[in-house]
Amino acid sequence: MCTAITYKTKNHYFGRTLDLEYTYEERVTVTPRNYEFRYRTKESVKNHYAIIGMATVVENYPLYYEATNEWGLSMAGLNFPGNAHYFPVTEGKDNISPFEFIPWILSQCKNLAEARKLLKRINLCNLDFSEKFPLSSLHWIVADREGAVTVESVSEGLKVYENPIGVLTNNPAFDYHMTHLCDFINLTKKTPENHFGDVSLPLYSRGMGAMGLPGDLSSASRFVRAAFVKLNSVSGEGEMESISQFFHILGAVAQQRGCVQLPDGSYEITAYTSCMNTDKGIYYYTTYDNHAICGVDMHRCDLDGETLYTYPLSKEQQIMWQNE
Repeated sequence: MCTAITYKTKNHYFGRTLDLEYTYEERVTVTPRNYEFRYRTKESVKNHYAIIGMATVVENYPLYYEATNEWGLSMAGLNFPGNAHYFPVTEGKDNISPFEFIPWILSQCKNLAEARKLLKRINLCNLDFSEKFPLSSLHWIVADREGAVTVESVSEGLKVYENPIGVLTNNPAFDYHMTHLCDFINLTKKTPENHFGDVSLPLYSRGMGAMGLPGDLSSASRFVRAAFVKLNSVSGEGEMESISQFFHILGAVAQQRGCVQLPDGSYEITAYTSCMNTDKGIYYYTTYDNHAICGVDMHRCDLDGETLYTYPLSKEQQIMWQNE
């Protein structure tokens, strides 16, 4: 279970929570322009746009969870079990396996307009990466600083939805989430007015305009909560103010160990939270046990290189002692 958002101040930001009960030893990964992307049904591509994001690297291939490219186009894949449907290889289409989807788009598109053109030709096909790494059931958010779309490959075919909220969670399908938002149309950040009738009802607390905002950890509730917090969020234009506010927004949907127990007795947690400055190519993150913000700047790597750069997550809590 995960949540992804877009956010814009002076710069544009994109990121997500990864909510899982296990890890695949994911790392912040920079793919330089001359790394060779090998595709299952397409010709290999060696010269392309540079990419930074979170990935599990297997057999020297970056299996990206979310990423942005050097032009600021970003993508994230979120769990979509029971709804995602991938198809056989189809003649006349760009047959792309879901594990190749993020590299396929980000390696060659500068913006959302260019991505839309590629999406018209794509068939997300059911080709596993390997027996050990079968395909995950996903849907995706694709965004630049001007807008966002949600992409879902379902049994009816590939659906591309406009995403004016700039938020994505998990099941159900995106059109349900947008309809579900209407149930909360009366929520407000302002002090509410009394419409109950001809009776005096004095307010006893601040924040009562948001009464009814769901607080559970289901994907439908997290979508509403993330949308409300993001759309009402206020921050300064500076980098530190912006990324601080971004992490606060996603903090509203974070999962604490013990609150979501799975059938095997394990607990789902927010393993990490990411925030990418898509204009500057900087990847920021925190982990469950380390609330200090860590960063990787793609432009400090040789972006004309051929080899992946990977950075293990800093998972131990860092405390700045003030009275040593």
